[in-house]
Amino acid sequence: MYMRNIYLDYNYYLNNKKRFNIFFNIILRYKIDKNNKLFIKENINYLDDRLDYYQKKSILIDDNTLLVAGAGSGKTTTIINKINYLIENKNIDPKDILCISFTNNTVDDLKERIKYPVDIYTFHKLSLSLLDDHNYFYGISGDYLEYIIDEIFYNYELDYFKKVILSFINLYKQKNIDYKLMNRISKRNILLKLIYKIYLIYQDELYSQGLIDFNDMINKATNVTKELGLKRFYKYIIIDEYQDISYERYLLIKTIKDICNSKVFAVGDDFQSIYAFSGSDIKMFLQFKRYFGYSKIIKLNRTYRYSQELSNVSTKFILKNITQIRKKIISTKRLSKPIKIIYYNNNEDIILKRFLDTANTNITILIRNSKDIYKLKSVDIKIKSSKIIYKDKKIDYMTIHKSKGLEFDNVLILNLEDDVVGFPNKMKNPKIFKYIDAKDNSIFEERRLFYVALTRTKNNVYLFVNKNKPSIFVRELLLDSKKYIEFISL
Repeated sequence: MYMRNIYLDYNYYLNNKKRFNIFFNIILRYKIDKNNKLFIKENINYLDDRLDYYQKKSILIDDNTLLVAGAGSGKTTTIINKINYLIENKNIDPKDILCISFTNNTVDDLKERIKYPVDIYTFHKLSLSLLDDHNYFYGISGDYLEYIIDEIFYNYELDYFKKVILSFINLYKQKNIDYKLMNRISKRNILLKLIYKIYLIYQDELYSQGLIDFNDMINKATNVTKELGLKRFYKYIIIDEYQDISYERYLLIKTIKDICNSKVFAVGDDFQSIYAFSGSDIKMFLQFKRYFGYSKIIKLNRTYRYSQELSNVSTKFILKNITQIRKKIISTKRLSKPIKIIYYNNNEDIILKRFLDTANTNITILIRNSKDIYKLKSVDIKIKSSKIIYKDKKIDYMTIHKSKGLEFDNVLILNLEDDVVGFPNKMKNPKIFKYIDAKDNSIFEERRLFYVALTRTKNNVYLFVNKNKPSIFVRELLLDSKKYIEFISL
């Protein structure tokens, strides 16, 4: 009926060039979509049977695609099979495929698992490579901004103040905001005026010494590529962990895409967007079509990691962030009470030792803040090289941020108390951050961070809770999902 109505109004479109272009694009997209559906139907059964329907569909679609991949849903497997398909079935030269992830560890993992010589980079390594293509001379500044701030504020009682300045300048550069804006907003108050002066000193020092910082790497690569073009050609750009995208990273990808007319295949999970403090912007995930034009959105809603019961709890919890993309995660695993609560008062190290004495499963400890682990330090418990050493046991621990992308047999989450530096962390950004569009929606991000912690496990999640002031997240779980929770008395 929709198509018939368009044809009936043909003269309406024909008499106006703009309207005709709209009409033409509608017809073209309709035909492409129809052909895509037919192609998928005819070819989907030829792909690896270990892939589910939506993994196969995302591999076969030849449009800009956002793959919304839940925790433990096999996103890396999908990326690898997508690359294999492009090379083996579509005869794409491996050199025409660019694959990007966010950390050296994930890049190394992809390099190990992808059997073809495609370009696999972090954003920073890609940027350096593009600058090298044009013999752009640079040195890397490292922590030079911190050094300048320390030189100006030699009084160590001003550590918080210095961190604010450092974060503001880094976020300003990560968002690739015009320096003229920095000049305008510097007139708003004394602190902004001071930050602007430090920024100018920093930029002058970088320029005079031929240095670039980590933010400049990406911005310079974008500008040089726009000005001088590319010495390589990419038909496909595949981005892992896309929920962590920042505006500066997006601009680099968009520049390459526009020059090469590339197709973008982005994979990520908006439930796990937890890096706003380092410039990631979740709206670029939620509004993918706005940034990349006509695109397909596909959801991977099957987890191979944790139980359906834990999925019920974690999904209900995360969807209280109303801006998240709604999806229901399905699992074939069953575990009636995957969440275990262990209460303590002011004796957390004693309770932890009792737990470790009785625990007969592999446990990984997750912490919200890096200093949380030292609350447990005692005569019997030693902290060394990312491990807790107790008796003959060595237990791995890490921050939840570092745990993203990993999975463990069982997880213990510490510091679940209602406090400024508890979980959720209640520290707020100073109001000046609003001038660089860094609004403080920290409770949304803290909710996503807790979701990441809950979904690292293959089996159980143990919550270490201060009984006198339990975390609001724990209270919420007890209110909404008590039937999935077991209480452990030690």
